[in-house]
Amino acid sequence: MRSRAQILDQYDLSGRVAVVTGGSRGIGRAIAETFAAMGAAVVVASRKADACETVAGAITAAGGRAIAVPTHAGRVDQLEALVATTVAELGGLDIVVNNAANALGMPIGAITPEAWESSYGVNLRGPLFLVQHALPHLQASEHGVIVNVISAGAFTHGTYLSMYCSAKAAVLQLTRAMAAELAPHGIRANALAPGTTDTDMVRNNPPEAQQSMVNAALIKRMAAPEELADGALYLASDASSFMTGQCLVIDGGMTTG
Repeated sequence: MRSRAQILDQYDLSGRVAVVTGGSRGIGRAIAETFAAMGAAVVVASRKADACETVAGAITAAGGRAIAVPTHAGRVDQLEALVATTVAELGGLDIVVNNAANALGMPIGAITPEAWESSYGVNLRGPLFLVQHALPHLQASEHGVIVNVISAGAFTHGTYLSMYCSAKAAVLQLTRAMAAELAPHGIRANALAPGTTDTDMVRNNPPEAQQSMVNAALIKRMAAPEELADGALYLASDASSFMTGQCLVIDGGMTTG
């Protein structure tokens, strides 16, 4: 029988370096803080420098290790710089969490090429090219892991959010391809699909829209960001060592029907 300590050790991220895009708020911030609490050195990446610094400072003040690297997930050159800065300052890269998102909503018939490029640039192109830039370092790691945060919306009709939901569905397929192609290099890749979560992205919707999102799930409430961070911890840690190419859905039962 395994001991309690042995079980808990599976979630220990000590000595590992994690990049979390969209890490300055919501689910991304909760993931960054959770990983840091479990011993990882965390890179907080998002567009706003002051927001990144705030989160990195809070983690450091709590006894963790974190740096802020302002990054636009839709800019391939900035993703390359993110990896270079991470490795230069922290000595390597073990975990990539693609969490940054653009939830731009438009009805079909009104979608513009510019909106399409903006949505797909952040939601789909960004995750692929961040992984590609990180790949040599993930190969060198003994714990190379990719966690792609998609959305439970990828499994729905995505009304008025067709760009966002279709891009997230494409990231799920990319995750499967990453798992298959990178397994020989000892790298695991999985996706995390959140349902309605108490974040700025959700709270920016009108109250009636928020209530509709809550009503769509069997558990009639929003998730706390930390509930999703726990799922990300499982996927990033040795606790999920025999799992790759899969999607962990944490949506309160939204997609069961």
